[in-house]
Amino acid sequence: MKMIPSFSVDHTRIVPGIFESRVDMIGEETITTFDIRLKKPNAEPAVAPAAMHTMEHVIATYLRNDPEWKDQLIYWGPMGCLTGFYIIVKGRPEPAEMYPIMLKSFEHMRDFEGEVPGTSPENCGNCLMHDLPMAKWEADRFVEYLTTADKEAIFEYPKTSKLTLEDGQEFFDS
Repeated sequence: MKMIPSFSVDHTRIVPGIFESRVDMIGEETITTFDIRLKKPNAEPAVAPAAMHTMEHVIATYLRNDPEWKDQLIYWGPMGCLTGFYIIVKGRPEPAEMYPIMLKSFEHMRDFEGEVPGTSPENCGNCLMHDLPMAKWEADRFVEYLTTADKEAIFEYPKTSKLTLEDGQEFFDS
């Protein structure tokens, strides 16, 4: 089997940020997947599963209620490696255009109070696996990073060459 593009990015060089992961066409519609990377892979501890689960619930609810983005959002969910999230949206916004909504989403997570949405046994397949204090801590770290980091570095995967697959999908390999 061929390597998929998301596994072809050099994870030893990725820093936290907001990166275009892939662009796909579904019929006439363009959809863009973004890598919202909270952690430097293999260099710092991943987000704890319970905190990641809580961030998924709170931020997904926030995004699906945001007046500007709710109709653009296709998917928000965690990466299996627990170093970040994927967000899939309609259209082809640039990573820098995703910055304001991602910053607002993580600020909302950082400041969230109350019951985590969708955590009853009827609404969640693992309703006991949530950690709001840790989710807020992780969100605070990411907000701090986003507001102080070099904006050039947080919007583009580290790369040295661009590769194009047979189907036209582009990805970067070092």
